[in-house]
Amino acid sequence: MNRQAQAAVMFLLGAALLHAGTTGLYLRYVKAGLQPLLLASGAVLIAAAVATVWYERRHARAAHGTGPAAHGTEKATGEGAEEAHAHSHPEPRISWLLVLPLLSLILVAPPALGSYSALRSGTALKQPYGYGKLPTSDPVPLSVVDYASRAAYGHAGSLHGRPVRVTGFLALDRGGAPYLVRMALNCCAADAQPVKIALTGELPPVLRPDAWLEVTGTYRPGLMRDPVNNGPIPYLKVVSARPVPTPHDPYDETWNN
Repeated sequence: MNRQAQAAVMFLLGAALLHAGTTGLYLRYVKAGLQPLLLASGAVLIAAAVATVWYERRHARAAHGTGPAAHGTEKATGEGAEEAHAHSHPEPRISWLLVLPLLSLILVAPPALGSYSALRSGTALKQPYGYGKLPTSDPVPLSVVDYASRAAYGHAGSLHGRPVRVTGFLALDRGGAPYLVRMALNCCAADAQPVKIALTGELPPVLRPDAWLEVTGTYRPGLMRDPVNNGPIPYLKVVSARPVPTPHDPYDETWNN
């Protein structure tokens, strides 16, 4: 791979990063807060590619005697020898592996992690440092993480008598028990872990894994234990549930706030 090919790969990779960062595709890979860094990385790669092409063209003009640096001096002779030496030792072919992440960005748009991953990982629920004041709306809109942490860690009093509305995807264990789940991120999809709510009450007649549901219900006391890591899974008594489209950002980033 010569310098021009390297510049082309850098340019295309930078363009792919800018495309992912401006279209929302990046949310399949990293958390929303990393969008500025992703866009900056794409811009830097494009700038580096343009600089590489400019440098190579300038060097080629000088080597062919079209620039002031190549007017019959020892410096010109030295540059010619250096160029010949560089051509005798081409860049390793393994450098073409740089094309792989580019192809993955262009050709593969992986779906968000779903019930398969959720049931094979223990709940990542952890006690937050504090709880915000619940809104006065009825029902109360809560994330899966917010409801689960309140219900599991002694702050369930704020949920008593309050209908809540929670959105997540459905997961069914081997026994058919339903969970409402959201995958929580620290940084990127590689470290995504599930937070689960066990559903009881008026469930839909047909339960399809990975279907996204907006569930309205009430707090139900008690906890079950995740069979994977013995973590707490609170209950939610369902009053109604309706299917909803997959959200623009399928991951939950509130668990480490």
